[in-house]
Order: sequence, then C-alpha cells, then structure tokens
Amino acid sequence: MSITDPPRTHHTVTAIVVSHDGARWLGETLEALLKQTRPVDRVVGVDNGSRDGSATLLTGSLGPNAVLTLPRSTGFGQAVAEVLDRLGPGGGQEWIWLLHDDCAPDARALQTLLWAADQDPKAGVLGPKLRDWMDRRLLLELGVTVDRTGRRDTGLEAREFDQGQYDDGIKDVLSVSSAGMLIRRDVWDEVGGLDPALPLFRDDLDLCWRVRAAGHRVQNVPSAVAWHAEAATRRRRRITASGDHPRRLDRRNAIFVVMANLPFRPLLWALVRNLFGSIFRTVLFLVAKQPANAMDEFAAFGSVFGHPTRIIRARRARAKGRKQSYAAISRLLTPPGAGYRRLADRAQSYLAGAGFVESAGRHHLVAPTQQEEDGEELLADAGVLQRTFSNPGVLLFLALALVTLIAERALLGGARMGGGALVPVVGGASDLWNLYTEGYHQTGLGSDGWAPPYVAVLAALSTVLLGKTWLAVSLLLLGCVPLAGFSAYAATRSLISGRWTRVWLASSYALLPVATGTISAGRLGTAVVFVLLPVYAALATTVLAGERRRARRAAWGLGLLLAVGTAFAPLVYPLTAILGALAALAFPRRGVVVSVVIAFGVPPALLFPWLAQMVRNPGQLLLEAGLHQPGLVDPRLPAESLLLLSPGGPGMPPLWVTGGLIAACLGALLMRRNRMIIAVGWGVALFGVLVAILVSRTPVTSLNGDAQAPAWPGVPLAFAATGMLMVAALTAHRIAEFYAAGGTRRIAALAVVLVAFSTPLLAAGMWITKGVEGPISGTVREVVPALAAVNSAGGERTLILRAKQGALTFTVLRGRTPVVGEADIPVPDGPREQVRIAVAGLVSGRGGDDARVLVTHGVQYVVMTAPVDPEISHALDSQPALARMSLSRTVGVWRLVQPATLPPAPPDDPWHSRWLLAQALMVLVVSVLAAPGSRTETDEQAPQDRSEPVRELATR
Repeated sequence: MSITDPPRTHHTVTAIVVSHDGARWLGETLEALLKQTRPVDRVVGVDNGSRDGSATLLTGSLGPNAVLTLPRSTGFGQAVAEVLDRLGPGGGQEWIWLLHDDCAPDARALQTLLWAADQDPKAGVLGPKLRDWMDRRLLLELGVTVDRTGRRDTGLEAREFDQGQYDDGIKDVLSVSSAGMLIRRDVWDEVGGLDPALPLFRDDLDLCWRVRAAGHRVQNVPSAVAWHAEAATRRRRRITASGDHPRRLDRRNAIFVVMANLPFRPLLWALVRNLFGSIFRTVLFLVAKQPANAMDEFAAFGSVFGHPTRIIRARRARAKGRKQSYAAISRLLTPPGAGYRRLADRAQSYLAGAGFVESAGRHHLVAPTQQEEDGEELLADAGVLQRTFSNPGVLLFLALALVTLIAERALLGGARMGGGALVPVVGGASDLWNLYTEGYHQTGLGSDGWAPPYVAVLAALSTVLLGKTWLAVSLLLLGCVPLAGFSAYAATRSLISGRWTRVWLASSYALLPVATGTISAGRLGTAVVFVLLPVYAALATTVLAGERRRARRAAWGLGLLLAVGTAFAPLVYPLTAILGALAALAFPRRGVVVSVVIAFGVPPALLFPWLAQMVRNPGQLLLEAGLHQPGLVDPRLPAESLLLLSPGGPGMPPLWVTGGLIAACLGALLMRRNRMIIAVGWGVALFGVLVAILVSRTPVTSLNGDAQAPAWPGVPLAFAATGMLMVAALTAHRIAEFYAAGGTRRIAALAVVLVAFSTPLLAAGMWITKGVEGPISGTVREVVPALAAVNSAGGERTLILRAKQGALTFTVLRGRTPVVGEADIPVPDGPREQVRIAVAGLVSGRGGDDARVLVTHGVQYVVMTAPVDPEISHALDSQPALARMSLSRTVGVWRLVQPATLPPAPPDDPWHSRWLLAQALMVLVVSVLAAPGSRTETDEQAPQDRSEPVRELATR
C-alpha cells in the first residue's frame, strides 16, 4: 500500500491551530493547512489574546464560528482542552491534529501521517519531520528523547541538512513535537491530554511519555514534513502563558517531566544527577558571565524540588494509567555516557577552530548567509584525525612530547620521583589540602607559618587527576617542554601570522637550556613559570593594546595567572611588574592604568599572608618551590653563559647550541622596519640578562638555614629569551620577502632559516643523546628509614643528619617522608636554634642536656644518612641517652632512651580559616571576571524574518 492510496479505515481529523501573537507566520500556516491533499474534516482556530492581528487572520480564513478567543495567559494545552470540551465526537476513528501558528505543514503531510497510522493500529501519536522555517534545508527534529536529567536530545548534528538520510521508514521514538502532532482522540482522552501544569515547553514530551506508558506507540514519519519557526524557543515573541523566563521555564519543566515519569529507583539516581548537574551548570554560567542563566538554572531546580507535593501528585496520576514496563521506555531514553560524548564533541569542535557547537537537541538560531554555496552541505567532513594532525600546533606538541619521552627515559616507570630541588613525591591530594588548610603544621619542629600557595594549586590539579600528586608533578615538571611549546604557539596566535614562524618560536623556546636544566634539577617552580610566561606576554599585549573590555578581562586573567606563577617562583612578580609599569608609561592609553593596577594588584591580594612572611626574609624572593642546595647552581657562572641563555647547573647543553637563536636576533637589528618592536624586544632581553647576572651573584640562605648558595637565574633568562624570540619572529616576514625576491637574497634567506632552526634541532638532538643528567631520579629511597618510620606511628619526630663536604646539616621530620610543600614552611628561629645547639653537642660527644632538648621537641630517633661518618657514629654510640638500633655503611639509626614529648599545638587562629574562605571567594570572583564574555541574548537572536522563506514551502 502506498501513501497515495485511500485510507483503509474511515478517519475523522480535527485540526486545532493555536495562535498567540504569531501573525508573521500564521498566514502561511493557514494556507498550508487549507491546501492539504487530504483535507481536514474539522478545523478550529484558538487565539490566546493576540495583539498583532492573529485573530483577524484566523477569522478571515476559517470563519467567525470556527475561532475561539481565550485570555493571553492561556497555555497551549489548556487551549486545546477548551476546544475539545466544546466539540462533540467526530465519528469514526477520530484524530486530533495539533498545529502551532508558526508551523506550516507540507501539502501531503496529513495524508502521509494517516497512511502511517494505517500501517500500525497501535500507533497513538504520529509526528512529521520538522525542518527550519528560515532555512528549509535545516533539520530540527525527527523525534525527541531525553536523558535522566531532562536534557533534550534530537540525535542530530548541529546545523544538519536534510539530504534524505533519515527517510528510511517510520521510527519509534519517545516523543514528537506538539507542532504537527497527530494523536488519536481516544488515546488523548485515556491519558488526559496535555498537562495544564506545563503551559509551555516539554508538554509534548510529557504527553508522549504517558502515551508510551499506556501501551501505545509514538512514531515519527520522516516522509511527512513541516516547517517550524520555534518562535517561543528562539525568543521571537513574548511569552505570556507563564511569568518565568523562557529558559527557566524550559529547565523547570524538563526536571519536572523526568521526576514525574521515572520509576522510583531510577528517580533517585536522576535526583542526584540533577542536583550536582544544576550546581555545575550554575557555576559554568557564572564563569561565562551569564548571571541571568545561572539564576534560571538555580531557580528552576529550586522551584521543582521546593514543591515536593506537586511531584508526588503528578507521579500518582501517571502511575494509574501505566501499563507498559519501564524497560520498554528506557531503551528510548538517551543512552548513558552520551552527555560526555557531547562534551567531547564540543571541545573537539572548539579546538578545530569551529567554535562550540550547540548541545544535542539544540540548533543554531542564525540562518546561513547568502554567500553559502548551495552544495556546501554535501561536503564530506574531513574527519577528526585529519583536522587534528594537520594542525601545526598539535604536530609541534606531539614532536616535543616524543623528544621529551626519549630524553626522560631514565625517569619513567620509577616508583618515586625526587632529587635535586624536588622532595620525593609522596602522598595524595588530600595530604596537600590538609597541609594547606591547617593552621598549625606538625611537620618538622612545628610551625604556624602559612603554607606556600602553590600547594593549593598542586592540590587542585591532583584532585582533577583523581588524587594522584605524582601525576600532577610529573605533568608540570617532566612535561614542561611540550607544555611550554604549546603555550608559546597558542599565545602568539594574535601576534604572529605565520604558523611555521610560530612553530620555530615555540620549539626554540621549549628547548631552551632553562627547560632542560629545570627538569634535571627538579625545579618545579621554574617549570610552571616557564609554561606560563608566553601566556603572560600575550595577556600583557592585550592589556596594553586591546579594546577596553578585552583589556580589562585580560588584566584579571593576567593577575590570576601571575598569582599562580608567583606562588611557585616569587621572582616572577617583580620582574613582570617592572616591565608592565615601563610598558604602561611607554604606551599610554585611556584606561590602561586601571588595567595595569588590576593585573598587578591581584597577586598580592590573593597571596597576602604568605607574601607578608617574606618581609622577615627578603632573600626568599629569589627562591622557588622546593629545596635550595649549593650543588644545583654554578657559583662561578661566566657572563658568556648568561648571554647565551644558559643559567648553569645540571642538565646544561653546550653553549653553542643557542648560537643560532642569538645570531637570528642580532640579524634583526639590521632590519629597517619594525624598529620599535625590535627595540622593545631587545629591551626585555637585556633586562632579563642583567637581572640574571644580579641573581646569579647574590647568595641566598635556604629557608631552614642549613645551606647558602647563589640563586638560580633561570626565571630572568626565560624573560630574556622571550624578548629575543619575539624580535626574531616578528621580523620573519622580511625573510619571506627575501626568499620571494630570488637570487642571492633567496640564498641569504635560506641561510638565515637554517641558522635559526639550528637551535631547536641541536637542542633536541643533544637532549635525546645525553638524556636527563642531574640529581633528579625516577626512584628515590625513603628519607626516613623503615625502622624509624614504623616506630613513629604516634607522631614522634626523627632527626636526619647529613655530612657533605665537611659540613653537617640536619633536618627534623615527623616520622615520614614530607609531602611536597612542607620544606617551604618556615620554622621558628627559637626551636631551630635550640635543636642546632643540641645536635652540635651530640656529635661532639660532650654529653649534657642535649638529648633532653631533643626529647622536649618531640625527637625520638636520630638517623645518619650515607655516607655514615665513623667519627659521628662513634660519638653517638658514646652517648648514654642514645641506643643504637641499626648501623651500616648506608644508614645509622639511634633511639633516644627517654620517651619523646610532643609539644602541644597552639589553639587555632580563627582568622586563618576566614582568610582561606576569603581567598577561595577572591579566586572565584577573579576567575569569573577573567573568563571570556558570552554574547548577549540579543546577539544570539536570529535576524528578523525575511518576507519570503529561503525556499518554497512545498511543491504544489
């Protein structure tokens, strides 16, 4: 049987057209209705208090006796119910055809729907394929489903065109739209019709769900077509059926429908998902600077669960007519995991440069421009892999990651990473959070000092990585080369047009001696700053030269990221502040002073208590996260090393590796164009080199006072390298002009390119060949011997003695290897000096009250690490207050005979917890202010409807 054949049974069709301020679409809708190849038997128009002449259009087309006028506040379902209450039975198999005023059916739509109804007697609801009113090629719906949180899903791609890809037969669906819905009158009466509690949005989903639960089928008929403007959804007319904002109303009804129709056990899981999902979306809206949407999300959830009796009544009403098992309906819901796949698709689309696609079940609101080619929709998708691996930035990241993996082969697969400036990485995210939030630290000799803020950054990253601190440290430290390369490539997008020029700049930056030396010495602080520095440069450029609103957002973002870098390496703040102040003076613009004040006022505000501690020890400004040890720096670093961007210490390549970069930068001085840019770049470079010279000549005492050595000049040299690279990259277009000129100029251009690329190629080759040379190791032993650790379950402290180069240093630990950040907590001078005197007395063998002093500070064990000095071990053996537990060439362990007494912790400072709360709120506020703003609701509106649609309504 074909759709052109007469129906097998006698059908009576009553069409109901509901209008509300829809005159711009209503005329075409009525014309399409009256030209159906299978005419309707009865038609009734309902006007809900329109003020644009809609009632006149209805009366003119249908006659005054076929039009019902209702108040403006009447909802769609209530309007349909009013009509059916006044109409008697239609005779035969009666069908109700629901039409919105902005939904124009194809001339054969009704005939096709009735033909589909004859194919399946169990069909209770049928719906057409919906396409866009403005662009008649664009698919809107072929049936709708939802997930357990009420999230709508059409199963269509964003802006998917109708090419007949879904016209392969009638489909069972969970729901069809009420625009063009054909429903049997007996089914309508059985389930009670549209719920009046849902005046708009999701009322069709609720109706179809109840129809399904009653044992009837809901089907979509792709061969029946209608065009829908979605005027209410797209804010093209004012909604008066409810006083709520459209988005709030839609979200509230979505949650309500799911809560009212799900069985009890799935309901509990849906309740949890809706709770956390609403909180998450509210935060996202706030970050995206959409407070109205955030309020809608929050209010929608509250309005549903703030009236539990309403949900209980709705569930009882739906349970009475339920004949179908939930299993038959659940297979039509959105499958689990689809939301995560949608999120991945949106992120993938954004990274591919197409911007974020809309969620499933939504669609873009703006019609295509006239410049779009008619056959554009036929172009095949290039594919995710092809788009990804043809991006130079991705290729650069992968290449740098491969070089890093090969060079760091000795560090991979170890049980515990540590060495150099990096303490052995132990513990998890909870240990870091405890360290950062506790007011008094029992580590070492005990301290009420503020934990370094970088602990909170590491804790947050570790939390994201499922609590794995070792993974967070490995990502930041061992992965700093590919991360810095990608950062430099992305940050220069708006500054440098040539993609391969950016590849050279990013690869040269990522493979600088600063990076390889950072990894070899375990300098976590410099690694983080090295990754962030290109972002600082890009944001600072926007602050100084961008449009005021963008400049202000960039200032907040720069302040937040500068606070992160300062937490790891405090020296980055004064360097950036000096350069920023000079730039603001050199390039004055209206409003730039405020932006600069914001950018450099945020870090002190966020880090205040910790930064205030540096007043007592200004030398701490030159230190960074981790240990400060003499063996990690070169005390006699030659000037030529700094000029060639080599900060000294372990892991340095030969000086000539960076020769090509320096030559390219010197060659830029010969350029006549862009002299201002060249001068600025060289000014930054010389500033960084001068600061590096000063830093490398300044001796600094470690935080615990047991070592003194010059500071490492890696951070200022990274600034210098940034200036040099920008000079060379911004003059690359002149090299391209030389190459295009041909002749000797082309040869010169090729020579310059080879010299410039020699730096990243030689650096990568040397690093791969030599590997990571330095004190860092993938497997380090426990600092506290197992014998002492096992017997320190009560928190007893262990005194660690180390003999190096004729000097004896000591560290007090609380019976375990310290977590990252504990070594950077300042120890009070008084207790430390008392312990120092007691240690000197013990190792000298003088006796006295030295052991008692240690006991009063909670010390129970004394450990001598390798190499064990025979004289010191003999002196400790001679002490009657000490009992030897173990002694070998690698370690010696002694126990104090007298039980240790742990000093009582002071009472908690109430201002500590208050400051942590204030700090968290400030971070949230700054993050919101720094986040990119979204388009306003007006911007997202579709353009005004054209007088004529893109294509003809139908072929008649």
